Amino acid sequence: MPPHSPSAAGVPDEGDEVSVPPVRLALSDSVYESIKAMVMDHEIAPGARVGIEALARTLKVSPTPVREALARLESEGLVVKRALSGYRATQLLTRQGLEELFEMRLLLEPRAAALAAVNATEVELDGLERIVEELQTHPNPEGPYASYRDFAALDQRFHEAIGQATHRPLLADAVERLHAHLHIFRLSKVVGAEGPTAAEHERIVRAILRRNPERAAEAMTEHVTRSLERQIEYHGDDEPATP
Repeated sequence: MPPHSPSAAGVPDEGDEVSVPPVRLALSDSVYESIKAMVMDHEIAPGARVGIEALARTLKVSPTPVREALARLESEGLVVKRALSGYRATQLLTRQGLEELFEMRLLLEPRAAALAAVNATEVELDGLERIVEELQTHPNPEGPYASYRDFAALDQRFHEAIGQATHRPLLADAVERLHAHLHIFRLSKVVGAEGPTAAEHERIVRAILRRNPERAAEAMTEHVTRSLERQIEYHGDDEPATP
């Protein structure tokens, strides 16, 4: 009799990839997008407790994909997990928090743009051009999250692609972890996204394509600074309401 094989018993050998059924992946992504929309649209109010069982009943799924979705949202900074009290939606940015977020962006993203201009591969440059072209085909983001979800995803991809093109893993990870677009979208629509923002994205990419690190850094600094100015002008001195 041949020796017993773990694979024969349905246990993968070491090094074998464990595949996740497509249906399970589709369900997990669907639940994640549904809960994310609730948070972005304040259906789940900022600071409110996020009940796993209640969400599972609402979405007509088991608690497992809800837990998986909340873990993903925690990594994006949209929910926080606290000992003994479960998950809560994060609070909206205050005026000070908004300014601190943009302060971090100004420290990281101009440097990232400069390094991308030097280090980006041809494939990465092509990818940046495609993202900017796709952004221009989307309408000004407003209304519920579902109406601007694609724009938000592309905006995230744009900044993260620049981070990846630096070929500096720590810097790329820092840019990604800011998740700036999500926090700003939760405050309101992206002000000026159709006009000034599109032109600013183009200037950044043009400088990177020309391998001009100084101009790339300047264009990114201009973009981030003007984005903050637009947000402050739109919101004034109002602080977001707390539940």
